[in-house]
Amino acid sequence: MLIITSTTSDRIRSGPHWHPVCSIRDFRVYIDADMTMRTHITAVVRACFIALRQIRSVQRSLSRHALLTLVRALVVTKVDYCNSVLAGISGMLQDQLQSVLNAAARLVFSARRSECITPLLRELHWLRVSERVTLRLCVLAYHCLHGTAPTYLAGAFSGHLMSILDAVCVLLTQPCWSYCPPDV
Repeated sequence: MLIITSTTSDRIRSGPHWHPVCSIRDFRVYIDADMTMRTHITAVVRACFIALRQIRSVQRSLSRHALLTLVRALVVTKVDYCNSVLAGISGMLQDQLQSVLNAAARLVFSARRSECITPLLRELHWLRVSERVTLRLCVLAYHCLHGTAPTYLAGAFSGHLMSILDAVCVLLTQPCWSYCPPDV
């Protein structure tokens, strides 16, 4: 991936310079040269664990409701931000993001690492990372279908909307068209 960088003095003397980079950042999302999203996930996981350590230091001073609000605001939002770009990432990268949610749930319930995480996630009503990505894609497809998506998004998908919705249903691994009205 190449990025053009130049300063005013560079343009006067020799024009723009090309500098190869491994990743770029746009809207707080890192995009790798090989499109694996590894750099983005590493940055998100790092930022979330830093926030969890800071929350853990004040955990005893907070009620459970305040603690949960803080975890949602500082950790879960980072995991969910632009997570639709994470569709199709490897299981290893999903596991890294899932470890953040697991650690956040353990912090909220003061649970040990050896305890089963599934009941904690259910009680918090938190989906797993792969399910969050699928949900985000379904919501985007829904908004495109019903005309409530931004015009740049709806316009880009208008001709391919049915194939996109079919792909989303495959991701859900259950037949969803049997529940849809026949005009869809």
